[in-house]
Amino acid sequence: MNYHAHTEEDLIFISKDFLNLFDEHRVFAFKGEMGAGKTTFISYLAKAMGIVDAVSSPTYGYVNEYESPYYETVYHFDLYRVESEDEAYDIGIEEYIYGESIVFIEWAENIANLLPEDCVWVNITKDDQEGRVIEVDI
Repeated sequence: MNYHAHTEEDLIFISKDFLNLFDEHRVFAFKGEMGAGKTTFISYLAKAMGIVDAVSSPTYGYVNEYESPYYETVYHFDLYRVESEDEAYDIGIEEYIYGESIVFIEWAENIANLLPEDCVWVNITKDDQEGRVIEVDI
């Protein structure tokens, strides 16, 4: 499934459609170069989930926790600085990705071998017109 976002307003509609995946999936792995829009898209997903807290990348703390009135606790990881799967184990990643909560993971390719089989991969790239292409691989 592919989405094209030419404006941030497009992300409102895309994120609402994306929520349908939550019925069957809990772990979402985000890939894309620096500045591609991973955190921006996750912030729109959070808004669509009813989360009122400001969403930011948890680069230095690895994980941010948010409460959704519809989806309970949501975890947002940024694994840019994780250099090995052992390091991910040290921060307790398996408790999150094999739990019941929704988990968004930026730079998930750094721990690809640890992710559950039903993980949804989301690749975000810039298009030729300053928009974004969001490719969802289920």
